Amino acid sequence: MTTFPYKTALIVGAGSGLSAALARLFSAKGLQIGLAARNVDKLAGLAAQTNAKLFKADATDPDAVATLFASVDQELGGADVVIYNVAGRVRGSLTDLDPKDVAFALNAGAFGGFLVAQQAIRRMRAKGQGALFFTGATASIKGNAQSAPFAMGKFALRALAQSAAREYSPHNIHVAHFIIDGAICPGNVPPGPGREDMIDPDAIAQTYFDFLAQPRGAWSFEADLRTFVEKF
Repeated sequence: MTTFPYKTALIVGAGSGLSAALARLFSAKGLQIGLAARNVDKLAGLAAQTNAKLFKADATDPDAVATLFASVDQELGGADVVIYNVAGRVRGSLTDLDPKDVAFALNAGAFGGFLVAQQAIRRMRAKGQGALFFTGATASIKGNAQSAPFAMGKFALRALAQSAAREYSPHNIHVAHFIIDGAICPGNVPPGPGREDMIDPDAIAQTYFDFLAQPRGAWSFEADLRTFVEKF
């Protein structure tokens, strides 16, 4: 039986949906939790529920991300598991989009993922182990109309995850990407009757944890999660 190797988890882009479900599950499994977001005031209740440490950070700012990881080192002793759960959702016709909004979507969707991965992997290499997970979407593999900026960011994030997995799996760093193909139920309320189109965030969080529990000889790189009503 493989011994579970992780003690701390940092969730970047924390909020009330999937990241909250991850924090609750990981905390229940005995991990110390760090929650990072631009607005940490909204996370006070979740932090109290999971005994998590809060870190204010803009994931698209290189200096802010470096400071975030230095703070995590000091307050949590580092992060064995890092989850990038940030996205830039900008919708509109391609010809009408504001370039500044598109730049925001790309920075949040992919550049921030690079910044977080860089800081995380440096530390994981030094420790000799770690797990780095990226949250994707339908847009990771399919660009829909009126959603080019989001798809551009998510496509790039998936490419980052693939490259990182190929480079650092030999160094005992489990890199994985999760395609969430569907709408996630808000908060911690499971889908009600007639809402089979909504995905339970607790169910998604369980899949993330199952990946963490995989033995190194059978690591998975990617999961594709959807309800049975989703077309693909």
